[in-house]
Amino acid sequence: MRRTFGVRIALSVLLTLPAAGIGAGTAGAAPGPGPAPAPGPGVAASATAYALDAELERTLGDRGAGSYLDTRTGELTVAVTDAAAADEVRASGARARVVERSTAQLEDVMGVLETRAKIPGTSWGIDPSANQVVVEADQSLGVRSLARLRTVAATLGDAVRIERVPGVFTKEVNGGDAIYGGGYRCSAAFNVVRNNVRYFLTAGHCTNVASSWSAVSGGPRIGLREGTSFPTNDYGIVRYDGTDVPPGTVNLYNGGSQDIVSAADAIVGQSIQKSGSTTKVTGGTVTAVNVTVNYSDGPVYNMVRTTACSAGGDSGGAHFSGSTALGIHSGSSGCSGTAGSAIHQPVREALSVYGVTVY
Repeated sequence: MRRTFGVRIALSVLLTLPAAGIGAGTAGAAPGPGPAPAPGPGVAASATAYALDAELERTLGDRGAGSYLDTRTGELTVAVTDAAAADEVRASGARARVVERSTAQLEDVMGVLETRAKIPGTSWGIDPSANQVVVEADQSLGVRSLARLRTVAATLGDAVRIERVPGVFTKEVNGGDAIYGGGYRCSAAFNVVRNNVRYFLTAGHCTNVASSWSAVSGGPRIGLREGTSFPTNDYGIVRYDGTDVPPGTVNLYNGGSQDIVSAADAIVGQSIQKSGSTTKVTGGTVTAVNVTVNYSDGPVYNMVRTTACSAGGDSGGAHFSGSTALGIHSGSSGCSGTAGSAIHQPVREALSVYGVTVY
């Protein structure tokens, strides 16, 4: 399982407009904020859990099979393949569970799917709580494509589980209001800095379609694209015009905002929130990591799957938990009631690639 090394995260934003930048003001600065939107139904991850998860992944290597938060106790549970590794996990303060397949073996399973079942409208990722690769198939798959997927999965035995999902996997860029470029609307995610120069991060499929970005439709330019990566990844960076310093917060769309002070990789079972310019703030639970999504115009890899609701225009928005930034919104297969399938690009990878950090 690929994880990027730690970089201190940039403070996050999602669109109310001070001066020439995007941002929601300092946390709590907006007068009379309403109740904070509820997080998802999973378990809140602590800073200790994030740090321990990263450390155990590093030290266990191929003996590890992923980790998750127990939905009843909130305890970090680490799947391992032998008793000695289990003893190491327990000595660290986490709970151990011995399983059949390592992360490397599950990645091999995904390699077979990549080679033999790379069908638009499918997605797969690792669920360490089940020690399986979970495949999602959207409603665009016809009878033949679904039969092909099931035939390939059958050769992999109980290492694979297939689930049908409503809707169709799409990148959620749309026309409307928020950040605008090339006739499209997206959402901003995180304000970042490098050598005293200010930027914001958003989705790569957004920055692919436009180099110039505005905060209102047809309005003045606020920044120019400096980097973009899609498909394979889904992140991009825009350099702000001018010298104003946009604040580092996430818009809660209730008159208030959430300060962001750190970044981490999401853990299966944890609760998260997503802030975007269409569905505003929605909550969900992390259900899989190392996710591959086969969009119609190319795959993205090493993503995170959640149950948060999202819709067109949310692309590039912030996935976060409390004051911790987790990811950049990529897309979903839609939302049924309060259950969605929002996919995010882990933000630490983008921070590392662009050499940016919090301010």
